[in-house]
Amino acid sequence: MNLRLSGPEETEALGARFAAAGLRSGIVYLRGELGAGKTTLVRGFIRATGLSQKVKSPTYTLLEIYEGDPVVLHLDLYRLVNPAELEFVGLRDYMSMAAVWFVEWPEKGRGQLPAPDMTVSLADDGPSRIAHVDTHTGIGGEILNLIHAFNE
Repeated sequence: MNLRLSGPEETEALGARFAAAGLRSGIVYLRGELGAGKTTLVRGFIRATGLSQKVKSPTYTLLEIYEGDPVVLHLDLYRLVNPAELEFVGLRDYMSMAAVWFVEWPEKGRGQLPAPDMTVSLADDGPSRIAHVDTHTGIGGEILNLIHAFNE
């Protein structure tokens, strides 16, 4: 599915649609250049779940955890040098819990991350952005179908 996003508000609204569609557990890979809106999408999801705390990119910490319903793990792997460094973040502790994972720059964690349920790729298209959503599992497909229904 491709969506045209005219600005940060629409990018945030897309994140909110993931929450409205019932995403409660799953892995979402986020792709796009610096400033493409990856963290903005995560902010929309988190706010739609009722949390009001500040949402920032975990560029330096690698991981931010938002204790809501659902729990959200937001990873930004841009500065990761070696995928083995993720061992120090303690990801194994989170793999068995029900949580929504949003992973920016997932290619930098190759071999250490769970496979995604869906991938959202954000790209500039003149004055707007295009969000391309791919699904990889049944969970991803169900959420995408519900999101698609919101757009009709």
